Amino acid sequence: VQLQASGGGSVQAGGSLRLSCAASGRTFGRYSLAWFRQAPGQEREFVGGVSWLGGTSYSDSVKGRFTISRDNAKNTVYLQMNSLKSEDTARYVCAARQGTFYSGERYYNHWGQGTQVTVSS
Repeated sequence: VQLQASGGGSVQAGGSLRLSCAASGRTFGRYSLAWFRQAPGQEREFVGGVSWLGGTSYSDSVKGRFTISRDNAKNTVYLQMNSLKSEDTARYVCAARQGTFYSGERYYNHWGQGTQVTVSS
């Protein structure tokens, strides 16, 4: 499966953005997807994900502010980001794996190119 993330941009603190991750392939519904982010000089970190069954998981840093959803008919996963903070500034990347959801990046073998999110305070 090939992944393409979009929807990034610049926003002021407190604002919102919605990222999209569009996937190719006919078996999208069998894939679990996750969003990761990486800020300059920092390690890549898990943001949130959705299992192939539809269950969601979030990191503590975004819980209550970010929401992940998937539309299997459109082969797309969304990351709705509200109440953005300057510390959310990073490049956001979506990743996919077939079957069970995991939050660890080492479990993912399909990666998109990412989209930049910049939050100014």
